[in-house]
Amino acid sequence: MGFSDSFFNKIEKKTNVDKDTILSLAGKLQNGNMKDKNTLKEVISTLSEMTGRPVSKEQEDKIIDAVLNDKVPTNIDKYYD
Repeated sequence: MGFSDSFFNKIEKKTNVDKDTILSLAGKLQNGNMKDKNTLKEVISTLSEMTGRPVSKEQEDKIIDAVLNDKVPTNIDKYYD
């Protein structure tokens, strides 16, 4: 499924994240091994930069531990009731 430039323009306008950054992250997620610590660090770093929210070493370690040990919830619907 391809997305039009107007779609990316809308996203960039709302988030200040450009098309190339979005596509780069999508590529990392699609092609990366999400059980690899280095891939996870890259994704966390990219998301941190994209959102402008710093992630401490301690937070990064907790996120990586959760992903590597399958502690990430798969059903997030329960959090939005």
